[in-house]
Amino acid sequence: MAASKDSTAVRAGEELDLAALGAYLREHLIGIDPAGPIKIEQFPGGHSNLTYLIRYGEQEFVLRRPPVGPVAPTAHDMPREYKLLSVINPHFPLAPKPVLLCEEASVIGVPFYLMERRRGFIVRFKVPEQIGDNLELRKHLSEAVVDTLVALHAVDIHATGIVNIGKPEGLVARQVHGWAKRWHGSRTGELAEMDQVIQWLVDRIPPESVGATIVHNDFKLDNLMLDADDPARVVALLDWEMCTVGDPLIDVGLLLTYWTMRGRNGESGPAARNSSLWAVTNGPGWLTREEIIERYAARTGRDLTRIMFYETFARFKVAVIIQQIYFRYVQGQTRDERFRNFDGLVRELAHEALELAERSENLNEHSGGVTKSGGKPTFPT
Repeated sequence: MAASKDSTAVRAGEELDLAALGAYLREHLIGIDPAGPIKIEQFPGGHSNLTYLIRYGEQEFVLRRPPVGPVAPTAHDMPREYKLLSVINPHFPLAPKPVLLCEEASVIGVPFYLMERRRGFIVRFKVPEQIGDNLELRKHLSEAVVDTLVALHAVDIHATGIVNIGKPEGLVARQVHGWAKRWHGSRTGELAEMDQVIQWLVDRIPPESVGATIVHNDFKLDNLMLDADDPARVVALLDWEMCTVGDPLIDVGLLLTYWTMRGRNGESGPAARNSSLWAVTNGPGWLTREEIIERYAARTGRDLTRIMFYETFARFKVAVIIQQIYFRYVQGQTRDERFRNFDGLVRELAHEALELAERSENLNEHSGGVTKSGGKPTFPT
């Protein structure tokens, strides 16, 4: 376990029916003491699905459920997430093993599932003490992040049957149009930059990347759990709710969006100025975004000359996700005060997405339409 406690008391308004849950688990979980007490705490991270630590004596499980309040009909699908992990875990063990699915809303008010508890720590708002100023460790962890993504994308979706979890063909186009629709359904005011970004993306949807893979769809540093005794070793990849199959560069673009780096003169690159959410890798020792791309390309052989499209899309998608959360807060569907100022994050991400799109156009103008330098993608800083 990490040096600091990773679970806390359950937040007000997000409590579970302890008696009903305990009765259900005693009936359906094999190997637990039916007379033993159940204890519940909550994991503080995350802004979408809620996660809880369930303790039965020495046994521990993680419970995931949808957020409190109304949710979109196709969002926060617990049975789908449970089935995804059931299919993926045997072939990619960093995906936690699911344990129990409850589709009965009568137990705690919504469907939920239990999965195994993995132990480790997560790098979220600041560099933790397990890593500190160790530059070599930062480098090795950076490499492990890329190698984890490479390993995920190397899983044979056809031989394993994982291809059946989604429809690979046309994923990028569906994602662009789907997130545009979600934006229009959750907007709380006018934001011209988002409209411009949507049009830019729609007009420039690239050909599908060769070879569909598992697409985690939320691959970033703070969805990786690390070994407390060996911080450069990944012990789990979390938050599979948006997972599908299709173009793997969707994952690469999102990783780049969250991976802050310094510019040539020490200034922060795009996304660094947003907030501490993106500031962790903005220091010495970490791989740069270009080094991440080079490592991924070298290990997969994939063509990444169009990667700036995927990074622009990722910024747009993250902006929409944050807007959906802010919309729920404005509508009174959640009382979580963490969401009060999320509209500011949306505006900043929209600005950065448009800025990146414009830089991409400028680079294309000066390189004959190909964003390359010595055969490698070139990135603005």
